[in-house]
Amino acid sequence: MQIHSPEELNFLRILRTNPCITTILDRAPQLGLSDWYLTAGAVFQTVWNHLDGRDPQSGINDYDLFYFDDSDIGYEAEDAVIRKAGTLFDDLDVRVEVRNEARVHLWYEDHFGVPATPFTDCKDAIDHFASTTCCYGIRRHTTGDDEIYAPHGFTDLFDMILRPNPVLAPREVYESKAARWQKEWPRLTVVPWPE
Repeated sequence: MQIHSPEELNFLRILRTNPCITTILDRAPQLGLSDWYLTAGAVFQTVWNHLDGRDPQSGINDYDLFYFDDSDIGYEAEDAVIRKAGTLFDDLDVRVEVRNEARVHLWYEDHFGVPATPFTDCKDAIDHFASTTCCYGIRRHTTGDDEIYAPHGFTDLFDMILRPNPVLAPREVYESKAARWQKEWPRLTVVPWPE
C-alpha cells in the first residue's frame, strides 16, 4: 500500500470529485499498459475547478491518457490501443485522448515547429509540458493503489499560479494555453515566459 503525503491526499480527494477521472482510473488497468498516466488538463483543471467552487468537469476539453511503449512505435500499434480504449471508455460523455509518448518525436516538430528528442517514459513526457503547473500524472495499479507523479510539487497548483516550463514547448504554445485558461479560470496568475 502506498503512503501519501497530506498534499497528495488532498490532491487525490479533489480528483475523486470528478467522476470521469475516477472511472478512467478504475478502468485503465484493463488496457494492460505497463507505463501509463492520466495527465494534463483533466487533472490540474479539476483542482482549479474545486478551488473556484465549480463543477469538477467544467472547462475540461478532454482527458489525456499517456502511455509509453517503444517496442513498436508504428501508428498501427498506437491505433490499436486507441481503439481498445475507445471501447473501454465509450459510455463516458467525454473525449479520452490516448497517445503513445514513445511516438511524440515523430510528429512534434510538424505540429509545434520545434524538434523533440524521443522521450524515455511517461514521466519524461510529463516533464516536458509547457508549464510546470501542468506536470501531474496519476495512475491506478491493479491493487487499487493510486500512484501520483508531481515533479514540481503542489504549491503553484493550489495557489493557481501558472509557471512556464521552457524545456521543449515554444513560447507561443505556453502563451496561447495561458490566455485560454485564464479566460476559463480568471483567478489564475500567469507567470510570463522568461526573456
